[in-house]
Amino acid sequence: MGIQNYLIEGVSCAGKTTVGNALHNRGFQVIHGDIELAYFGELETGVPITGDEGENPAWIWDVEKVKAIAADQSYPATFFCGGSRNSDKFIHLFDKIFVLEIDLETLNNRLAARPQDEWGGTASEGEAFARFQQSTKKYLPKNGIFIDATNQLSIVLDDIMRNINDVPNT
Repeated sequence: MGIQNYLIEGVSCAGKTTVGNALHNRGFQVIHGDIELAYFGELETGVPITGDEGENPAWIWDVEKVKAIAADQSYPATFFCGGSRNSDKFIHLFDKIFVLEIDLETLNNRLAARPQDEWGGTASEGEAFARFQQSTKKYLPKNGIFIDATNQLSIVLDDIMRNINDVPNT
């Protein structure tokens, strides 16, 4: 296992990518799970799903890649940022889990600010996103440290940093 590994989770639009970028700017290793690890697959087996009729794809992370990155001891800390439906298969690899929380009003405000060419940027996608937010909460880790992500980014980062063990910026 890496020296210290942390998971930053939350519903869509909670700020996982923004927090990850800010942590990266502070010198930490950050893995953007939604970009680097995620794909649509069968929840139990991890087999990729193409979306053919009759299949029910889930947004999951490549468990073997998560394990390999978590085992890398080249960095004092690695922050994995993003959401997946199969986190139960690798959640034990993390020293701490942070769950970014937002309310529906904040979600709607963040969606309204998105460019129309980004997913969730159109009105119909935004409405679907808002409904999806409520249904995805059941997949969030229950044993995490909950962070109010409606606060300013600097406050969110301070809340996270207060909860980790003496990890110097690299």
